Order: sequence, then structure tokens, then C-alpha cells
Amino acid sequence: MHAMRISEYGGPEVMIRTELPDPAPRPGEVLVRLGVAGVNYMDVGVRTGPAPGWTIPAIVGVEGMGYVTALGDGVEGFTAGDRVAWYYHRGSYAEQLAIPAESLVRVPENVDDETAAAVMMQGLTANHLTTETHRIRPGDTAVVHAAAGGVGLLLTQLIRARGGIVIGLVSREEKVPVAKEAGADHVIVSSGGGFEERVRDLTGGEGAHVVYDGGGAPTFRSSLSALRRHGVHAFYGPFMGVPSLTPTELPNSVLLSHPLVRDHVPTRTALLTRTAEVFDFVGEGLLRPIIGGRHALADAARAHADLESRRTVGKLLLLP
Repeated sequence: MHAMRISEYGGPEVMIRTELPDPAPRPGEVLVRLGVAGVNYMDVGVRTGPAPGWTIPAIVGVEGMGYVTALGDGVEGFTAGDRVAWYYHRGSYAEQLAIPAESLVRVPENVDDETAAAVMMQGLTANHLTTETHRIRPGDTAVVHAAAGGVGLLLTQLIRARGGIVIGLVSREEKVPVAKEAGADHVIVSSGGGFEERVRDLTGGEGAHVVYDGGGAPTFRSSLSALRRHGVHAFYGPFMGVPSLTPTELPNSVLLSHPLVRDHVPTRTALLTRTAEVFDFVGEGLLRPIIGGRHALADAARAHADLESRRTVGKLLLLP
């Protein structure tokens, strides 16, 4: 099989299409033929590294969907031909993968392959942010960073589905209609900080109930300043840089959260429950990922370059 592997850290060009032995499922594992792999900023962080928990050489990628081809000893509940998806399995930029059965979920018949791959990591992230991090209630105002990106578009849709008001931030003027089409009530063009006064103007001087901040260090302090008293700053962008501060620097008695999707699905039961919630939103037409680009697996470097350019919208996918 072929996989996109790195042996050194660096730019997109360090991902090399490499021929490797076909994997064999060990006990408790399922052999999967890749159907679609999702591209995430996490992958960029791994490539530019070092990233926590990763060592090189390594196959990049964590998310995707595929088709069951064989079962390891002791695996129950899956059969050959099943369509399955996963939100986190290291080495997902590969034509074949041996994945622990407990990490897989079946894809419903009414969810197509590309949608399944597009809503695993980012859909679960958006679900986590709008439920356990800050449960959106009707009338809540939420600021969504990168509102035309993969997570941002799904976040916007889930906030609106739950009755919230969305102030979207986008980096370029041409992304404004994309964010509005997803449901953003207001859209601000901002490639860094400095948006807090505009947020306050749009909220009658109060500030937002929650800021979903995947922008990293450059946007951190403006996000804090855009919150009302006891607002929630959901900071989920560590691969974009981590700021330093002391607790006494937090304004307005705000709550600072660093949500990790793994805490949304810490058990097999939680994984099945939460992915079912996401797939239900898809089935009801309330969650519609926008596919911003499709690349061959061998062209993963192009996908990474596009993602880092900030010119893309929606989700980028790799096809074997």
C-alpha cells in the first residue's frame, strides 16, 4: 500500500508518498480500505512538529472513512463491506489502515462517504463546543472564528440550529457570503485581533456569551475582550500558537476553556452517542459540510499548502 509519510519536520513537501507493507489487523482491530481522509490543522501541526504524542517517521492524518475488509480476532459488530468512520487514528493518510474496532462507527445509509469523513473530527468538535463547552441556548450570541472554515461552518450551523445568534469572523472579503449562507447573522472581516469593538457594537455594548476561538495566539486577547461578564472563551487553536497570561488578566469574570474533542467522546458509548447526534443533524438537513477541495492522497502536500494559505473554505478531503 501507499501512504503519505514524513521523516523530517518542515513544509508540505516533506510528506512523501511511500510504499509500505500492507497492514494486518491484530486482535481487536479492523482492517479498513480508505475511502476518504479528512485534512485538519492538526495534520499541519504534526508535519511541522514536534507534536505531542507523535514521533517521526510517521504517517500523517487522523480522520476518515472507509470500508471494512477484514477483522482481527475477537472483533464483533462489524462485517466485511461495512462503511465505517473515525475521528482520530494516527496515520490516516494511507490506503489501508488497521484501526481498533472501538474507534470506529458505522456510517448511516443516508450519509454519503465525503460527508461522513467531513463531519467526524470537525463535526464532533462543533458538537462539543456547542453542548458541553458552552451549551447554546436560544438568544445566545456566539462569535465564531474562521467562520468559513471547516469547523466554523459546522459551528455556525449548529449554533443556529440551537437558536443562537452568530457573529462570524473571516479572513477575506470573498468569504463573507460563504459564512452568511451557512447562517451567520453578522460577518466581520478580520485576519487577527481588533474585532472586539465591532462585537460590542453588535451586542449593544454587552459582548458575546461565548467566543469559539480557533485562531491561536494572534486572536486570543481580542476574544477575551469581546466577551460579556461571565462569558466563555473556548480556545481550541493550540496549533496556531498558545498565549501566556495569568488568571488575574482574565476580564469580566470570564470562563476560559481549552476544549478537547477526546473529552467529548471519552468512552465507546459516548462516541456512539455523539456521532449519532452529528449524523442526525446531517440527516435532518441542519448540518451540511461544504467541501472546499478534493485532492488525491498523493497530492496531500497541495492540500496542506491550500489550507495554510487561508484561501480555502470548508473542508478539504483526500481521495485514494
